[in-house]
Amino acid sequence: MQLKVPAGFKADETMQLRVPEQVIPEQGIPEQGIPGQGISDEVEGRRIPETSRAPGNRRKAPRPSFRDRLDPLLAVLAPLTARVTPYVRRMRPQYPRPGHTGWRRWMPSWRQWLGGVLASLGLSTLFLVVAYAATDIPDNLNTYATQQDNVYFWADGTPMARTGWVQRQAMPLEDIPEDVRWAVLAAENESFYSDPGISFKGISRALFRTLGQGDTQGGSTITQQYVKNVYLNQDQTVRRKFTEAMIALKLDNQMSKDEILEGYLNTSWFGRGTYGIQRAAQAYYGKDVSELNASEAAFLAALLKGAGLYDPTLSSANRERVVERWTWTLDRMVAIGKLSKAERATYRKFPEPLKSNPLYDTGEQSDYLVELASQYTKKAAKISDKDFDLGGYQIYTTFDREREAQLTDAVTKARDKALKDDPKTAKTAHYGAASVAADGRILAVYGGPDHRTQGYNESNATTVPAGSAFMPFVYAAGLEHGVHKSRDGEATPVTGESLYNGDDDVPVTTPEGPYWDRSGRKVAASNDGDKSYGQISLHRALELSVNTPFMQLGMDTGLDKVRATAVASGLLSSSIGARVPALSLGSSTPSAIRMASGYSTFAAAGKHTEPYSVRQVTHNGTKVPLDLPTPRRAVGADVAEEVTSALTDSFRTAHPDAAPATAKVAGKAGTTQNDTAAWYVGTHKSVSTAVVVYRIDLAKSLEPLPLEGVAGTADDSVPYGIWSGAMSPLG
Repeated sequence: MQLKVPAGFKADETMQLRVPEQVIPEQGIPEQGIPGQGISDEVEGRRIPETSRAPGNRRKAPRPSFRDRLDPLLAVLAPLTARVTPYVRRMRPQYPRPGHTGWRRWMPSWRQWLGGVLASLGLSTLFLVVAYAATDIPDNLNTYATQQDNVYFWADGTPMARTGWVQRQAMPLEDIPEDVRWAVLAAENESFYSDPGISFKGISRALFRTLGQGDTQGGSTITQQYVKNVYLNQDQTVRRKFTEAMIALKLDNQMSKDEILEGYLNTSWFGRGTYGIQRAAQAYYGKDVSELNASEAAFLAALLKGAGLYDPTLSSANRERVVERWTWTLDRMVAIGKLSKAERATYRKFPEPLKSNPLYDTGEQSDYLVELASQYTKKAAKISDKDFDLGGYQIYTTFDREREAQLTDAVTKARDKALKDDPKTAKTAHYGAASVAADGRILAVYGGPDHRTQGYNESNATTVPAGSAFMPFVYAAGLEHGVHKSRDGEATPVTGESLYNGDDDVPVTTPEGPYWDRSGRKVAASNDGDKSYGQISLHRALELSVNTPFMQLGMDTGLDKVRATAVASGLLSSSIGARVPALSLGSSTPSAIRMASGYSTFAAAGKHTEPYSVRQVTHNGTKVPLDLPTPRRAVGADVAEEVTSALTDSFRTAHPDAAPATAKVAGKAGTTQNDTAAWYVGTHKSVSTAVVVYRIDLAKSLEPLPLEGVAGTADDSVPYGIWSGAMSPLG
């Protein structure tokens, strides 16, 4: 068949070719799914593109019915169904049961009972297998399970303070005695090394109690308790109990028993704010876990049942309970062969624990010590704040317990006296003090009355000028470098006998003439009391604290050299004043710690060691590398000797009867021209102590206020009184 178009007929773009349905037989059009080419329909040898079809004329093959699709499956299952049907019919309950009378007519047969039991076991097994496979051990431990405390120790090794949200120190299992391990196992889970990580009997008992009485007490192995400690919360629910069991099973297959026991002993709560057996040993007996005996371990094991019920210091009822539990635990150790009867016989008396936790108290001053030590530890051991806050560090400080107590007592007495004599003025008074050894060890500090109400450390504050207490550094610079009388001339050596003008208000000169300040006035120094001394040696000028010679000496030596000498001796460069003549009279603002450190350089024959507060750091018993400072030469030994000699004479002149003639004591007072600070810095037996008294009203500003008598007088100096009280006896 051919389609013929009449001649002269013109097609337009809207023309469509319509083919009547009856022209194309329904069964005669094969469909070919050729992508991109459409479907070719054979109509008398002609191809009709897919795009030219009317949308409603395309026919689809009929979809098979559900019955048609089900037939092949039924054909496969039919033989199996035929074989199973008789058994199913026999298992199907018939009620009332034929051939039985009374209540037996309504009871299932033994076959039905057996089928039900087997089906239940199968479903339960399938459920447990799926639950086990679907349970993952959490990647992250609970925060409180990994966090530990940091413990600080005095110089003599005794505990000083602890910080952190929890009291915990992780200990390797090898450092925990076997008696301690088996005391815990005997009390909590004697089959620990042979069980699969869970106790089916215990879980059943716990579930029964949960469903019947609303609690889940008992029923946990040590593995389960460890899982609860480090992975889960403490909710008493069936769901948590089930999850605990699944994780315990999986954990028991992935970790060794020793690893689980170690984790358990390091994360369990023992009361008194402690987690882990190490902190428990220290909290209850004041000793490390390695020093515990079986009797003490049996008591600590009893606490795992609940310290609130077994700490004997809380009540007499607690004591009765814990003695019974302690006795039972020791007997269990004998029964399982972990304690001999002979040794058991030696433990008849209950090992009374300490009345309170010796690690828990942090005194008012120890908070300042902890602050200094923690800052130094992180810097010297290169520990990040995040890692340090996770805890586990043992910080062995340089602080001397006796010196700290003596210094604190001396400052407290002075503060109390001032508050009694002049409460209004003394209310804004501040006292900073520090003792530093010649080898750089910080032995004691006084940081303030209470760290909890005053957040900064007065011993480490760079707030007020050093005043005339700065003179020894000017003297050391002149002795070390010499002086220049002309701008380009050679340096001329000076000694303690070199003479300078000691008159009051002597103008300061340079090689070119007088020194003029920015306002156009000549700069001149003023002596205390406006007293003039005429020509005076530098040694004598330091002894009597005459200002004018040292302001000129600083200019002659070079203020850059004065600055460098002060920094080399121990003062921080950030605290050094501007390079103007006032630098030599103490415009710098060093802290008490740094002033004591600077004077200790002279006592160390001119070698300076940066002050440090920590001598050793360990993390869970493992030593942490620590960058400790080493001595370096600041000034010559002969220079240090001369400065010390002048300071010795200064002390003897001001306080002739304060120490025996044989005592090696050197020291000097420090005052400021505007009376905003009073110092005393001195050395005795290679330990330098600096004391500063000043006034600041923190509620208004950080500007120092006049002392107004709060620091005493020249004859009754409060800083000296504190210094002598902290350093006594001066023998």
